[in-house]
Amino acid sequence: MLRQIVNFLIHLRLHYQFLILSGGYLLAALFVTEPDWETFWIQFLNVHMLLFGGATAYNSWWDKDEGPIGGLKSPPKMQRWMWPVSMVMQYFGLLWGWWALGWNFALIYALSMLFFWLYSTPIARWKGKPVLSLVAIGVSTGTNSFFLGFLAAGGYPITFLEDVVAIGVALILLSLYPVSQIFQMEEDNARGDHTFALQFGLKGVRWWYTCSFLAGAGLISIGLHQQQPLTGWLFGGVSLLAYAGIGYVMWALRGEESAYPQVMRIKFLASFSFVLFIGATLLIRFFV
Repeated sequence: MLRQIVNFLIHLRLHYQFLILSGGYLLAALFVTEPDWETFWIQFLNVHMLLFGGATAYNSWWDKDEGPIGGLKSPPKMQRWMWPVSMVMQYFGLLWGWWALGWNFALIYALSMLFFWLYSTPIARWKGKPVLSLVAIGVSTGTNSFFLGFLAAGGYPITFLEDVVAIGVALILLSLYPVSQIFQMEEDNARGDHTFALQFGLKGVRWWYTCSFLAGAGLISIGLHQQQPLTGWLFGGVSLLAYAGIGYVMWALRGEESAYPQVMRIKFLASFSFVLFIGATLLIRFFV
């Protein structure tokens, strides 16, 4: 049983949630004049452990992958009890968010849960539909991550500026989303999941990155420039460097499974660099 619990914790992929998916949430604090740090960090744990972690385990239950997936090279076997536990985690987080921050926060939280469900469940299985899968991930972990961080920090109302930045967050996140599918195509095809990588191939994955990363970085840079011009210019410059470096690796891909560790390292470093940049900016603006 202890081994099963450890396996379940592995399927939460907390390193993935904290170091890769947290950028949008953290970025939101830069758009609040005086953030409520206590609530912000408490809800950070709620969003990334209970919502994102629970949804990731829920998805793993339906996928039952044996080959490399995002954040895990060799996913352990799922057990039946893990499915209801993954759901309980998300519902507990929803109630917690509603109790702490009210219906605005809870509504966005619930919307993410809905899109996670649509993404994974066999009833809808948006994961197996190239465009709908982008919508599900873009909303649940992209725009909504930013909105949840904004509300948790004490921001209100959500204006057009926040909408623009949230879309930018979603585009950057989605730019690398289909990459791990390159190494799952055989399993996805056997399950009947017609993923983005299966639909558009390696060339399509490359071009999707080329366009969406640049657009997302541009929108975020514009938003940051409205808040503090220097931060906007710095983010734009750093993003262009990352864009070129990741693009070099992307266009060198041939789809062999042996390239999985290199690709995941690049994906991790790119996302972690984004998180570090936002973290450093928060530290300088509010604490130095």
